[in-house]
Amino acid sequence: MNGSPAIDVRGVTKSFDGKVVVDHVALRVEQGEIYGFLGPNGSGKTTFIRMLCGLLKADGGEGTCLGYDFLTGSREIKNRVGYMTQRFSFYEDLTVQENLDFVARVYDLPDRKMTVEKILEGHGLSGRRHQLAGGLSGGWKQRLALAACMLHSPRLLLLDEPTAGVDPKARRDFWESIHGLAAEGLTVLITTHYMDEAERCHRIGYLSYGRLLTTGTVPEVVAGSGLHTWAASGTDLQVIVERLTGKPGVEQLVPFGTTLHISGTDPAQLEEAIRPERAAGIVWQKIPSSLEDVFIHLMESTRDNFS
Repeated sequence: MNGSPAIDVRGVTKSFDGKVVVDHVALRVEQGEIYGFLGPNGSGKTTFIRMLCGLLKADGGEGTCLGYDFLTGSREIKNRVGYMTQRFSFYEDLTVQENLDFVARVYDLPDRKMTVEKILEGHGLSGRRHQLAGGLSGGWKQRLALAACMLHSPRLLLLDEPTAGVDPKARRDFWESIHGLAAEGLTVLITTHYMDEAERCHRIGYLSYGRLLTTGTVPEVVAGSGLHTWAASGTDLQVIVERLTGKPGVEQLVPFGTTLHISGTDPAQLEEAIRPERAAGIVWQKIPSSLEDVFIHLMESTRDNFS
């Protein structure tokens, strides 16, 4: 690819039954980059991924994926992409090794036995090779799915909420693997709802009801939101929520345990709204807006395209 981007598409569009679910999205992801796709359920993230790898035909758009035209080169793209779906999609009545051997047969890989053995060892699955896939925990199923994605040495990984339902230790191990693969030059496009995972990505984009609203590094996205946030810490915070709800300048109120985040895009109006609430026993502090604050702000500022 000689330094060209792994993904470089523009105007990607898809509709179902007259409803636009992906609306002229443009995306550029460099080789070796981990790009996080954020957005609410139903925002078009999975549809976009399926169009990229040729599983779904786009209604419009142009550009390339791995150097191939993403509209006409689906066969070439499929052979060079590893796609991990939201749901575990392997045979639960086959062993770990049998599942990997089946995938290797699908790709018609040479030296199949050696390739499967190498993947088993590389992903820490050797000790579970004879265990039925249906008996694996969520974290081990995730590891098996990633191993299967890597069997044919893809140049791009498309991961659709791969850590949903797994424990924090398994999620951390998974991300260590992803960063190791990216360091070797593999490109990763991953959808997630976890803010800590988004912060592990090199860049992120926020897709809401089919439209890409923002893209950049996490600091760039937070700064570009124009959101200002105050934190109130103490007791009886629900009383403050009730009094501030609907006040000019207060766009969102989000509890975090014993702390309440109050955010808005007009700093003067926001400060005016909270001034009467500076009561004894409540500690007020101006804080940087978090990615979660921005995520909620973006969710609340867009309209469901199916409503």
